[in-house]
Amino acid sequence: MVQSIGGIAKYSATDLDRLAQKLNQDGICIIPGLFERKLIEEWAQAFEKLFRERQNQPGGLAPREVARYYLTLPWVPPFANELVFANPVIMGLLERVFYQEYVMVQLGVDVPFQGSDYQETHRDFRPLFSDQIVTPLYALAVNFPLVEVTAENGPFQMARGTHVLPREEGLKKVASGEIPMESFYMQPGDVMVRSPLALHRGSPNRTNQPRPMVVMGYAMHWLHTPKVELTLQQDYYESLSVEIKQMLRCQVVEQLPKEKAETYVNFKY
Repeated sequence: MVQSIGGIAKYSATDLDRLAQKLNQDGICIIPGLFERKLIEEWAQAFEKLFRERQNQPGGLAPREVARYYLTLPWVPPFANELVFANPVIMGLLERVFYQEYVMVQLGVDVPFQGSDYQETHRDFRPLFSDQIVTPLYALAVNFPLVEVTAENGPFQMARGTHVLPREEGLKKVASGEIPMESFYMQPGDVMVRSPLALHRGSPNRTNQPRPMVVMGYAMHWLHTPKVELTLQQDYYESLSVEIKQMLRCQVVEQLPKEKAETYVNFKY
């Protein structure tokens, strides 16, 4: 049973076991109301300012088809927050599905604007070996929106269970309607954990407001992830516990760069 104590959702070991089972089976699970609204509002305000700055920088935004962008978040407040990237509930879930040490490799935002369309149905990763070999989950995306996600503002869509199917078989079952492409509506504070191998797409944002969706990427410690990167300032990195430092696959620099050119441009498989 999920309880709310002082406005913060508390999840029991049984809840986490159930979520892990759903994640393994469907390739996705939702953790309702994990973050406080106040935290989401702070992130939304900071993101809006950051997006405007990045718009004016060469390569500051990675295109994600028409009227849709991706950008990496800097490791500064409010984004550098252990209660978010090392949240005990998220960590408890990851520990149940990753059977070895895992690392955080990504902190970014996907944002569709008015004029965006359906993305091509895709995966974010290649299979580990071949399409015919079903592997345990070895990489996960943890998403949470900075606004309410409705039918109108471009909900994330995914076909459940396609993370364990060969890509072509999954695409045929989606095309025939045997496996529906499902929209996921979320409230600010809800968290989605999903397999990047499940077939999915972004849908059109028909409103005049952007719909930012944070993505935190986690992977088994041995997985090579060249497209995404974390850069932390040394004084912040040094303030972290040994366990957290081990969990972050990051570059440590004396001073964070003022401008950022996005490298995660090719994103579909």
